[in-house]
Amino acid sequence: MRKILVLGMILFVTLSSFGVHKFYISIYQIHFVPQKKRIEITTRIFIDDLNKALLTKYAKTTHVGEAEETPEDVALMNQYLAEHFTIKVNGNKKPFIFMSKELENNVVIGYYKVNDIAKIISLDIKNTSLMEVFSEQQNIIQTNFNGKKQSLLLTNENTAGVLK
Repeated sequence: MRKILVLGMILFVTLSSFGVHKFYISIYQIHFVPQKKRIEITTRIFIDDLNKALLTKYAKTTHVGEAEETPEDVALMNQYLAEHFTIKVNGNKKPFIFMSKELENNVVIGYYKVNDIAKIISLDIKNTSLMEVFSEQQNIIQTNFNGKKQSLLLTNENTAGVLK
């Protein structure tokens, strides 16, 4: 499993600089910061895939990560992720807050946080992002909490997992 994740990450980084890609992968990094009592989430999603998913979901052309991007496009991106990426901390669903985003080649990197987390016993993660558009979509979840690094590979056949 770890080899698959490492290979996926290498492919993601290597091929993210090309305009067209034939694989469908995104990466979500979840890091617990006990000093700040929060979880920090970083998302990495191909811009064209995200805009296609937003068009499919909301029947509206968006330009996230493009020169024509509007604040409404970013709001739709965040709404979409809130509907397709959920996180439960210790059994309780937690909303995440958008902090900022940046672009790296043809990937949009989003920064989010979940506040008021004193301790993590378990993380229950569900991620169906982009799966309604691309049946072969894979969402890699990498976590770091309680001094332990763990990963999940989520697909159409397996959209959720629990980490302890």
